[in-house]
Amino acid sequence: MIRRLTAVVAVSAGVLVGASGCGSGNEAPGTGTPANETSAETTPGAAQDSVVIDVRINQGTVTPTNERIDIAVGQTVTVRVDSDADDELHVHAVPEHSFEIHPGTGQQTQFSVEVPGQVALELHETGKTVATLLVRP
Repeated sequence: MIRRLTAVVAVSAGVLVGASGCGSGNEAPGTGTPANETSAETTPGAAQDSVVIDVRINQGTVTPTNERIDIAVGQTVTVRVDSDADDELHVHAVPEHSFEIHPGTGQQTQFSVEVPGQVALELHETGKTVATLLVRP
């Protein structure tokens, strides 16, 4: 099955909540967790579970921001980015991942997370958290 989260306006990437040094300041007050929660759309028929996150960066605005997405350990996450600026997407997981973003459309990267917990996807230059992955065993 394919889980798909589609954003219409802007792009962003993430960090492991509570992990090393890249905070966005977009967490719900006093909780340390993102303010928004989104459930992904499920599409039957794919050979393996996959989550797709569409991110857009446009004139400093990032979409989505602070989304919460449930995934399973080992599940493939695909991030597709359209951007009008350079940035760097950080995935604060074990191990961490970093992906360069350049102006353009259709940029895509994939990764999986092997340790349960909360993993933030953060854009380094804009300081925005795109999503927090709630990684279940």
